[in-house]
Amino acid sequence: MLKKIMFSLFAILMTYWMAIDQETLAANCENPDSLTFAMVPTEETVAELELYKPVTDRMAKLTGKKISFYMPTSYASVVEGLLSHFVDVAVLGPYTYVIANSKDPTVEVFATYAKRPGHMQEEGPGYRGVLISKKGTKYTSIKSLKGSLVGLTDPGSTSGNLMPRVAFTKVIGMDLEKFFGKVVYTGSHELSTVAVVQGKVDAAFVASHRFDNVVNKGEATLEGVNILWQSDPIPQDPFVYRNTLCDDIKANIRETFLDLKGQPGTQAFLDNVKSNTFVEMSSDDYNIIRDLKKAKDERKKKKS
Repeated sequence: MLKKIMFSLFAILMTYWMAIDQETLAANCENPDSLTFAMVPTEETVAELELYKPVTDRMAKLTGKKISFYMPTSYASVVEGLLSHFVDVAVLGPYTYVIANSKDPTVEVFATYAKRPGHMQEEGPGYRGVLISKKGTKYTSIKSLKGSLVGLTDPGSTSGNLMPRVAFTKVIGMDLEKFFGKVVYTGSHELSTVAVVQGKVDAAFVASHRFDNVVNKGEATLEGVNILWQSDPIPQDPFVYRNTLCDDIKANIRETFLDLKGQPGTQAFLDNVKSNTFVEMSSDDYNIIRDLKKAKDERKKKKS
């Protein structure tokens, strides 16, 4: 009898403490007057931000918050904005997300876009890293690239840096700097593609969907390049927020993107990102990137 009474008292106390914890969490959640939105830079970040306006207008309506844009100069600057709580909502690259989440687990992925099929891009919420060279040059195979000039995009890029340094090096059996004559960072996938077309680099690692953007602008063609290597599928760019925001704000941010299809003024945005809809994503969906990062970090540690 005494045991039953003690158990009942314990259960009541646990329920009370849990209720207090929930109230404390709710009281401590962030409820800013405005939200800052950012995205990893591309060649046309300004134009892309303009296309995001119907989306951010919808976010403002649903959250009741003013939405401000932050114009980053690099992948790292977006991460820094999130970690400093200056940026609230962002579009990251998969590798950039994993870096940010490892430094601060409150950076949480909630969605990505499911791509339409394109020139090089496959349908669905994934893409590939692709090594291209200009057709008509002597660079028609991986072997022919020994000693050549190759373009990467940004140190924080998945397909433009991480994949080449981990997955592609398994193919060539050595580091990029030992295989290629010179390795340069161009700043974006679009700039890497154009650099190949214009002969400024001999080859470059680019993202399949970013290559399509350059083709759609008339600055490259699929027929004008050699595809010398491609990675396994990579999950698309994660849309993230800081999970320290209050639950109702996060729910409204998720609704902004996941229920975007058919909303007034958003078709131009969906057409720009070559998508018909957004899909929910979780942290575990990016474990493939974590495995690649771990392999890269371990290799770097062995060298030091």
